[in-house]
Amino acid sequence: MSALTVDDRARYRAKPSVLDALKNPRMLTREVLAGLVVGLALIPEAIAFSVIAGVDPKVGLFSSFIMAVSIAFLGGRPAMVTAATGAVALVIAPVAPTYGMDYFIATVILAGIFQVILGVLGVAKLMRFIPRSVMVGFVNALAIFVFSSQFPQLHDVPWLVYPLVALGILVMIVMPRITKIVPAPLVSVIIVTGVVLTMGLTVPTVGDQGELPRSLPSLFLPDIPFTWETFTIIAPFALGVALVGLMESLLTAKLVDEITDTHSNKTRESWAQGVANMLSGFFGGMGGCAVIGQTMIGVKASGARTRISTFCAGIFLFLLVVVFGDFVGTIPMAALVAVMIMVAIGAFDWHSVTPATLKRMPKSETFVMVATVVLVLLTHNLAIGVVGGVLVASVLFVRRVAHFVSVARTVAGDTVTYTVTGELFFASSNDLTTLFSYSSDPDSVVVDLSGSHIWDASTVAALDAIETKYAALGKSVEIVGMNESSQRMRGRLSGGFE
Repeated sequence: MSALTVDDRARYRAKPSVLDALKNPRMLTREVLAGLVVGLALIPEAIAFSVIAGVDPKVGLFSSFIMAVSIAFLGGRPAMVTAATGAVALVIAPVAPTYGMDYFIATVILAGIFQVILGVLGVAKLMRFIPRSVMVGFVNALAIFVFSSQFPQLHDVPWLVYPLVALGILVMIVMPRITKIVPAPLVSVIIVTGVVLTMGLTVPTVGDQGELPRSLPSLFLPDIPFTWETFTIIAPFALGVALVGLMESLLTAKLVDEITDTHSNKTRESWAQGVANMLSGFFGGMGGCAVIGQTMIGVKASGARTRISTFCAGIFLFLLVVVFGDFVGTIPMAALVAVMIMVAIGAFDWHSVTPATLKRMPKSETFVMVATVVLVLLTHNLAIGVVGGVLVASVLFVRRVAHFVSVARTVAGDTVTYTVTGELFFASSNDLTTLFSYSSDPDSVVVDLSGSHIWDASTVAALDAIETKYAALGKSVEIVGMNESSQRMRGRLSGGFE
């Protein structure tokens, strides 16, 4: 890991810091309550993701507790929540049913090792290549995912669930207008739960989602042969978990950066996610990454800004399921569904789809955003959606830049000058050879590159081809105006394509 400079430390210093929160009772209260709300919201999600991964519900719950607590100390993005996630569950799902729990845990640990290696190698720097349109598509797709994931809780349920969900949403809309001291999602959960218990209503509860653990997680060392065959079995799944987890975590960190107008250390976040996954595996957890839904509950809905909220989310999750499991089991799912619906509505970038924005925004940008959303929704894989969005954006960018190259022809006596303007790379230089009038030009040809730049070998090959065509006709070519970088590239590569 590279050492941070003084400027880097100042840039990444948390604002407000944990110390600031500890000195400010109001801020500390907000952080603790935000952690409580997030802890509540993690329970049904962790259980659901355990089912997707084909493991016992306590595996997802233990993983969420361990990862949230560890990332609070290790992570680079304050207030971001790390826990068991659907994206990781989908990638690792085939392992447990096919190879057993020991191979499953070994896969989680190896995925953590891969993430540490990728973090140390600086994979976080690749975030700069993700365009804003892809980021918007990622956020919108996640919002749709969060919203649609609530449908099973609204299908084939007692009719009382619907007014309870409506009540929860109404409380979260009205509460911030009254006071923001207590997070609106927490008030909503308390009121809806109170209504259900007081009136004795029979509706689905958290306890119906699966059995909650009654003890601390214990050390789990996978009983597997340490052979190359074992590695070849688990490595593809582990690498998939590592890549998907890092991508979702770094994109979520970037989103929180924008919401809070602060910077975070993405390299530290990368290797910290790996360490958290390794710890999760060693204590029998299923692994995970940053969870955007619960992070938005904490950051956007509850005002969390420090690591205290993340730490409290993990601690409250543990206390709620182990110590107060009987009470938590009585919380109606309608209360948590209402919270997640409001999170989805708040996370979606509505500005990106307004008629005014669509009219003003370049069609290519809108297409990239929509393509990212569609790819994520079709594949149910955030990594595929984001990578696909970046590829679409890259192709459209290359296509747009390639059209900016122009060639002007000027004849003065026995000399013809071609003035080339624009960026020369494979997409623009492939047609460069067709823009010269070889047979009709005089014997002296000047190619002026003062208004352009050579970026790749394709351009050098095109210039060599132009010289060769003129030489075959007995005409001389002089290439002038190249900047220093272009001269170095042409000097190194010219003549090497025959």
